[in-house]
Amino acid sequence: MAKKINLIPHLKKHFGFNSFKGNQEGVIQNILEGNDTFVLMPTGGGKSLCYQLPSLIMDGTAIVVSPLIALMKNQVDAMRNFSEEDGIAHFINSSLSKAAIDQVKEDILSGKTKLLYVAPESLTKLENIAFLKQITISFYAIDEAHCISEWGHDFRPEYRRIRPIINEIGTAPLVALTATATPKVQHDIQKNLGMQDARVFKSSFNRANLYYEVRAKNKQVDKEIIKYIKSQPGKSGIIYCLSRKKVEELAETLKVNGILALPYHAGIDSATRSQNQDAFLMEKMEVIVATIAFGMGIDKPDVRYVIHYDIPKSLEGYYQETGRAGRDGGEGHCLTFYANKDLQKLEKFMQGKPIAEQEIGKQLLLETAAYAESSVCRRKLLLHYFGEDYTEENCGSCDNCMNPKKQVEGKEFISAILEVIVLLKERFKAEHIVDILKGKETADIKSHGHDELELFAAYQDEDERFLHAVIRQAMISGFIDKDIENYGLLKMTAEGRKYMEHPTSFKITKDNDFEEDDEEETPTRGGGSGAADEVLFSMLKDLRKTLSKKLEVPPFVIFQDPSLEAMATNYPVTMDELQNIPGVGGGKAKRYGEAFLKLIKNHVEENEIIRPEDLRVRSVANKSKLKVSIIQAIDRKIALDDIAESKGIEFKELLEEVEAIVYSGTKINIDYFLKQIMDDEHIQDIYNYFSDAETDKIIEALTELGEEDFSEEEIRMVRIKFLSEMAN
Repeated sequence: MAKKINLIPHLKKHFGFNSFKGNQEGVIQNILEGNDTFVLMPTGGGKSLCYQLPSLIMDGTAIVVSPLIALMKNQVDAMRNFSEEDGIAHFINSSLSKAAIDQVKEDILSGKTKLLYVAPESLTKLENIAFLKQITISFYAIDEAHCISEWGHDFRPEYRRIRPIINEIGTAPLVALTATATPKVQHDIQKNLGMQDARVFKSSFNRANLYYEVRAKNKQVDKEIIKYIKSQPGKSGIIYCLSRKKVEELAETLKVNGILALPYHAGIDSATRSQNQDAFLMEKMEVIVATIAFGMGIDKPDVRYVIHYDIPKSLEGYYQETGRAGRDGGEGHCLTFYANKDLQKLEKFMQGKPIAEQEIGKQLLLETAAYAESSVCRRKLLLHYFGEDYTEENCGSCDNCMNPKKQVEGKEFISAILEVIVLLKERFKAEHIVDILKGKETADIKSHGHDELELFAAYQDEDERFLHAVIRQAMISGFIDKDIENYGLLKMTAEGRKYMEHPTSFKITKDNDFEEDDEEETPTRGGGSGAADEVLFSMLKDLRKTLSKKLEVPPFVIFQDPSLEAMATNYPVTMDELQNIPGVGGGKAKRYGEAFLKLIKNHVEENEIIRPEDLRVRSVANKSKLKVSIIQAIDRKIALDDIAESKGIEFKELLEEVEAIVYSGTKINIDYFLKQIMDDEHIQDIYNYFSDAETDKIIEALTELGEEDFSEEEIRMVRIKFLSEMAN
């Protein structure tokens, strides 16, 4: 066995840190000893360092298999920034020209390159395999390794070809890294990569600095998001939407409301996508609105909030995406908007896929719904999903713990559920067990004769959601296991059997109800920096931003917030003192240090209080581009149905836009269109109704005028005419 080496001097020299986080040191020692290594470490835990540092110490070049071009570029830039030699890290992928690839190969053959990032697709190309056979490979690192598993949230079939290609190029120690994996996904990864004997390093999945909150999603969701963002001035955030269309719409809505936001999704051309990503990293933008294509490994440490406009398809996806908040250990707010109908939409999208894939997808959706609707501590639920126990009664950092619900005695219910699982010989899912207790005479229940069971319809008056909550809370307590291999069959545990023999008090918290609009507002949390001298800290941030623009690198690449906080506490005025600041190595100090030292020196000498720049108040735009173009089209007397078609929206949506225009006080004239499609008498009848009506509600107008004679669209159009003429 290789002798253990003191890694701290290497860490200090290359990265400017005096100590490791969590399992980093053990992982690196294991790699240096030539062993296969499996690393399960949450986002922000320092996964990248686990392969970056050993690659700099070992002979040869480390091959890092990475799934996204944006991620590779980001990681290579970060590595070059820590070193004085640009050739230290390279990537090979489809974005490079032949001349660029030749330069990469030259640097590798000359021994300059310690880290080579490749996409799995690039790894399969014959010319790349032939080239890699010529070089000394220190080890292979498979980043985002959950992409191997069908149960993982980002399944990539090409990841399953990695092991055979490694065998062809030449074997070397293997390191698999992921920020999110259930026990099932972990097993899949190790089996597929042929590394069952690997030493596993599993860090806690608990991100103590993150606050988890789920709100009911209603018609006011855009308004709530705008209000929330405006309560967080100067802070960076990511908003995730499931569809590209919603990404575009929401980014536009935020922009017209004075929020610096940009869209990001796979349908945008790569040059614009890169520009938008860079604008966010460089802090020219506050918010990026994105599909899940954004953020995988994006190393922006100071994202202060992650908002999910739509609930994700799996809890792994949710954990990964929320994990992009607060990577520097500072505050991070994870706000999710949930409506059950969104999950029903996702289920519809699965239709047409193979049955096995549909079953996996449904199970993952059920877990997500359970998380959103549950009123149990969100941290406890998340960690349980990843096979980790969280024993605190109240985490103090999620909406359920901050607003706890009343508990009810559940001993009777849990005993009945455990009894049914045993009677069914552990061969059925939660839905079937709840159907039995509710007394539902489904075809499945009748065909198995389960309507004859003594407990059939025993709890027909109980709420179905409450019975599901009992099952979930029994799982968290370790009485029941879900057999994920068999799509969610419920199994008894030894603890469950013990409980059946000696039942004791068992408190149940009823689930949150997301069917009604929740008007109650949850107070937002604020937080300052950890710097002793807030004025200096602000000046240092301003200097960093100026330098980032000049050098065209993101601000956090120069120094992260914790390093600036330490400078604003310790006041380093010499290069030696600066190198003792956490996160400032020799290379960084020489590259960026002079300007910071000069600023700190002046501040120390003058010792004057300088007011930080006042927060800029942003004006709210009154009309979006769409509204302006609709007004212009109506002025040119273009038929409303033609306007809708040209804008790519439904006629009903167009009417909503026109209604918003007249309600905001703008006068428009649609008489030309009304006269084409309705007779004058018809128009006058509706107009007269609104002249005398006490409300402008369409449903009341339909009742009064008669649904047989008037359509909803006709009434809405005449109401537009009436409001425009009478109110504007």
